[in-house]
Amino acid sequence: MDLRIFTEPQQGASYDTLLTVAKATEDLGFDAFFRSDHYLSMGSADGLPGPTDAWITLAGLARETERIRLGTLMTAGTFRLPGVLAIQVAQVDQMSGGRVELGLGAGWFEEEHKAYGIPFPKEKFARLEEQLAIVTGLWSTETGKTFNHDGQYYQLRDSPALPKPAQRKLPVLIGGHGATRTPRLAAQYADEFNIPFASLEDTERQFGRVRAAAEEAGRSPDDLVYSNALVVCVGRDDAEVARRAAAIGREAGELKANGLAGSPAEVVDKLGRYAAAGSSRVYLQVLDLDDLDHLELISSRIQPQLG
Repeated sequence: MDLRIFTEPQQGASYDTLLTVAKATEDLGFDAFFRSDHYLSMGSADGLPGPTDAWITLAGLARETERIRLGTLMTAGTFRLPGVLAIQVAQVDQMSGGRVELGLGAGWFEEEHKAYGIPFPKEKFARLEEQLAIVTGLWSTETGKTFNHDGQYYQLRDSPALPKPAQRKLPVLIGGHGATRTPRLAAQYADEFNIPFASLEDTERQFGRVRAAAEEAGRSPDDLVYSNALVVCVGRDDAEVARRAAAIGREAGELKANGLAGSPAEVVDKLGRYAAAGSSRVYLQVLDLDDLDHLELISSRIQPQLG
């Protein structure tokens, strides 16, 4: 099972902090560094020193890391025009030498749109479907030919469909809990399906829906990677688990029920249960970005047991 580090910088993190975590991610043998795409903190966090932009962050990290994959869970479709997003992601992929992955979602946090003057359309899912068609269509258009799209929300005429990503096929992630439309979009466009903060039962159920949608679309269900995103809180003993839980404003018992928390042995056991439900990759939501010892503990005590 792949373990990836997943950060929430809107809660309060500078670029320098994110760079430190990304370099630790690389040095400690994790597979990837991902970040959320938000401009406003949530809950009681003050968000200081202020938001960082996801794709500007990843562009910087692309030049300052060498091995790890880089991406978003999830880029908000409401933040960027799809043609511009295709350019941004392709450029960052070139800057990284082909290490970028695009998680793309509809966008949901209305308050951050109000705070920064970003339109928050009522119908977001239909827009997302067009965005996926445009971004993947621009990348797959043969060099020297043009791309056109005449949709309800977006129209592109005679686009040169440039630049191209460094990767022949840049991985696209789609995720969520939706029972019908989300699996259908994943079957059509995704290389990976991710379900965030889900129980084992909900994970197995949603993976089944995506696999069924893939078969219905004439695609092998095994073509997709199936992954989870789960909050992580590991300690060498109960006291350390409790300390780390308190540092992120959570209770150890709640984290054990709803995430990956406890001793290394407890977390390995739970990861095994997610693997049995069909997951081959887990994004570890790390909320205390100053606690690099936490990452070292996961690297030394959990990763070696995953094969």
